[in-house]
Amino acid sequence: MKKNTKVFVAVAAVLLVIGTIAGIVLYRKFSPSKEHMKLTEYYKMGKNDVRVILEDEVLEVDALYQDRQVYLDYEMVKEKLNSRFYWDKNENLLLYSTPTAVISAEPGSMECYQNNSKSSKDYEIVRVDGEKVYVALDYVKEHTALEYKVYNEPTRIVINNVFGEETDYIKTDSDCALRYQADIKSDILVDLKENAKLRVIEKENKDTGFYKVMDKSGVTGFVRSKDLNQAYQEVKKTDFKEEKYSHILKDEKINLIWHQVMNQTANSGLLTVLSGTKGVNVICPTWFATSDNEGNIDSLASDTYVVQAHREGVEVWGLCNDFSPNMKIGKVLEKTSRRQKLAKNLVAEAIRYSLDGINIDFENVKKESGEDFIQFIRELGIMCRNNGIVLSIDNYPLRDYNEYYNRREQANVADYVITMAYDEYYAGSEEAGPVSSISYVKDSTEKILEQVPKKQAVIALPFYSRLWKEKAGDGEDSLSSEACSMAYAQEILQNSSEKAVWDDKTEMNYLEYKEGKTVHKIWIEDINSLKVKMEEVSKHKVAGVAFWKAGLEDSSVWDMVQKYNK
Repeated sequence: MKKNTKVFVAVAAVLLVIGTIAGIVLYRKFSPSKEHMKLTEYYKMGKNDVRVILEDEVLEVDALYQDRQVYLDYEMVKEKLNSRFYWDKNENLLLYSTPTAVISAEPGSMECYQNNSKSSKDYEIVRVDGEKVYVALDYVKEHTALEYKVYNEPTRIVINNVFGEETDYIKTDSDCALRYQADIKSDILVDLKENAKLRVIEKENKDTGFYKVMDKSGVTGFVRSKDLNQAYQEVKKTDFKEEKYSHILKDEKINLIWHQVMNQTANSGLLTVLSGTKGVNVICPTWFATSDNEGNIDSLASDTYVVQAHREGVEVWGLCNDFSPNMKIGKVLEKTSRRQKLAKNLVAEAIRYSLDGINIDFENVKKESGEDFIQFIRELGIMCRNNGIVLSIDNYPLRDYNEYYNRREQANVADYVITMAYDEYYAGSEEAGPVSSISYVKDSTEKILEQVPKKQAVIALPFYSRLWKEKAGDGEDSLSSEACSMAYAQEILQNSSEKAVWDDKTEMNYLEYKEGKTVHKIWIEDINSLKVKMEEVSKHKVAGVAFWKAGLEDSSVWDMVQKYNK
């Protein structure tokens, strides 16, 4: 009996040991991990690094936290927070444009300047470290709807800049863990207290039973669904008041015609030009041209011209182009002193000659000068706005390769954005084609209205065609062309033994004929093709139309233009 008892005790002891071991194994397998991951490891941060969290996104950008002030990389500020900051790397100036003034600050300074008045901050506004430019976040905040908070160990800045939109949140219903992965065995990032407010990044994954969330300090991880209450939505509000841009817009539809003026003598032909038109309320003489890389201009402006136009009830918007071979527009735009000199010269001429508006036709801006160009428009816009001068900008149709002209911002800071819906095929084209097919006009109009309000969008159409000459040579073909007025196009048609046919694809009359080894092709711009274009433009209820150029039209088009431009 004693022997059996001893055996029983031994077996029991073995079973107890096995049970204990099994319990430990099961506990380790199914119990939540209590291991913590260092946030420096989570953020992959070095000793002096600073992390920036914008809304729910951890940004891979440089930042500084010095003298209890946050400094953000300029490029990040411009791209993510406020695009109206501008860094002039040539003259070491940080600019910010408001509707009425340009505010400037120099690196290392606590002072900024606006219209010759100085204001001081209790921090350096901008710092430069090698090629890197950093802007004080408090300075950005003065001009931007945002709020931020700095957290330590490790140093990170959490920025919120989305207001007026619903955001999903959820609260914990007990003390719990924010984990690195959606697994109870994953390391803990943050120990959360009951009723902690979390931003929902991804709703519950039914397979894992976890929500993906971010805590107030910018740490994103996973929390078990059973540790959370019901999700809810919240709309953040801000007290920031953004300055609104005003615009000088006409009550009636714009009916603009460009008047090419090559010398002072041409100014005397104004009344002749206007006498052949109907309903034109804006004439745009090509008076101004950038003359050098310093911001100077050549001018053909005329007092008599303006007086005569005003007597006829027609506004005068002086055009400035960048076609001079003696300068490169990028050289002018890249320096603040040159840009502002150019703007001041144009506004001075407008005031001197009582012009109603300025029309900018810069067609040689390269992609690398895109930011400089739009900053020039901001600066010129301020001067025009403060003096009651209409500012309009000419653009070729919106395409990926010319997106840098930034039509959206043009509409914000200028009055009218003009889309030149012509030169679909131009003198330098490698094949013959129409100057402006109906599909080109339709596409150009639709695309610009994705970025520019209808009340500011003007669509420009051509009064000319292009006669193409395709010549077959010995081993090499050649292509040339010449621009033709409406009258000249009709002359070509009448002198040809061939007849023009209506091309349904372009909705233009098309003529092709041969002289020797040369094939002549012309898509004819006439009242019929222009009528189709005007019908299309009128559907979109834009601010009006413009035409290149005075003298190329047939007088019969004006009644039709008035019919559709109303």
